[in-house]
Amino acid sequence: MKIIILLIGISVSVAVVFLLIFIWSMKSGQFDDTYTPSVRMLFDEADTKSDSKGSKGKPVKKDNQPA
Repeated sequence: MKIIILLIGISVSVAVVFLLIFIWSMKSGQFDDTYTPSVRMLFDEADTKSDSKGSKGKPVKKDNQPA
């Protein structure tokens, strides 16, 4: 019976140690997303301010290119 109490105590203490390590790693930014910033340039973002048209609906010239 003593061995069961000892094993339960050890397993609970190991679980608490793993929980503390997990909380520490979450607060230190260990699981931050590092993949998305590297591929963000591959995806088009919708321009929310203007639709690449001027205020009167005419296409806007960019870098001396014809409209």
